[in-house]
Order: sequence, then structure tokens, then C-alpha cells
Amino acid sequence: MNYDRKFLLWALGFAVFGLCVGIYMAASKNHGQLVAHAHILLVGFVVSFIYAIIHKLWLTTPGRWIARIQFWLHIVCAALLSIGLLLLYGHVYPETVLEPILSLGSIGVLLGMLLMGVMVLRSSRAGTSAT
Repeated sequence: MNYDRKFLLWALGFAVFGLCVGIYMAASKNHGQLVAHAHILLVGFVVSFIYAIIHKLWLTTPGRWIARIQFWLHIVCAALLSIGLLLLYGHVYPETVLEPILSLGSIGVLLGMLLMGVMVLRSSRAGTSAT
């Protein structure tokens, strides 16, 4: 399975997850999870969907190892960030306990974005040198 399809499937999974959190907030009339809800939809759904589009349109032959690392780094860290924020804003664990998890998730998502940038730069260089 190509990374465009993998990212698309995960994006849709994050969308369902984020929408379920939103429906829960509406039904309970408790909007305390608004930050978690927004991060799930933006980092999980939107960014993953954008990565799917980038892979489909621009990264026809990304480096196999860098694409694999970038994919798993983004998915795992987006999930860590999402779950960590749900636990934080749900007052399940104190911030002192969740801070390392949230930090790891945030830095991992950033590193995933940087790796995507590297793949895009390599792809555009390869495309311009071939013409």
C-alpha cells in the first residue's frame, strides 16, 4: 500500500475520532475537550490528509526509509498528542504526568513535518534535474 493511501486512511480515522469527541462534547454540554478536539482534527486529520495529497501529487518516488520513518513518526506522535490532550483536559492525569508525553508528541509531529519538507525538497530537485 502506498503512503498516499496509508495517510488517507489514517486521516479518515482521525476525522472519525475527532468528530466523536465533538459529538460527545455537544451531547454532554461540556466543551472542556475543545483543545483536544481541535488537535485531533488539525494534526490528525488535516495534516495527515495534506500528507496524503503531497505523496499522491509530488512524491511519486520518495526515499523508502525516510517515507517510512516520516509516516510512523507522524501517526504515532499525532496519536500520542491526541490521547495526551484528552487525558489532560479530561482531568484524568495531572499536567506533570502528561507533560513528557505531550512534549514527545509535539516534537515528533514537528520532526515529521521537517522530514516531509526534506522529501519535498529532494523530489523537486530530482524533478528539475531530469528536465
